[in-house]
Amino acid sequence: VQLQASGGGLVQAGGSLRLSCAASGRTLSGVTMGWFRRAPGKEREFVAAIRWSSGRIYYADSVKGRFTISRDNAKNTMYLRMNSLNAEDTAVYYCAADLGGYRDYDLASVYDYWGQGTLVTVSS
Repeated sequence: VQLQASGGGLVQAGGSLRLSCAASGRTLSGVTMGWFRRAPGKEREFVAAIRWSSGRIYYADSVKGRFTISRDNAKNTMYLRMNSLNAEDTAVYYCAADLGGYRDYDLASVYDYWGQGTLVTVSS
């Protein structure tokens, strides 16, 4: 599975961005797709995940109500809509695929494939 993340950039506090993660190499049926981020000087943290087949969604508390994860089956692409961005959201955002499908969605270690990351910078 190859994952290509895109959509990062510079945005003012309070603004919005939409990240995309295009998957190739196989269908995503039975896969869990996730977004993680690594802020400068911090460890990688879970942001959101979606069980591709069921559509069940999970969010970190820090983004709940501001971020929306979604998928497009036809395009084999996952999205992360980020609203009300603040400086603490500044990070490199990574998408990942867990082919096991139903393991702990918030553990980076269970994900088998990772995208290259896209930088989001929020200016205050």
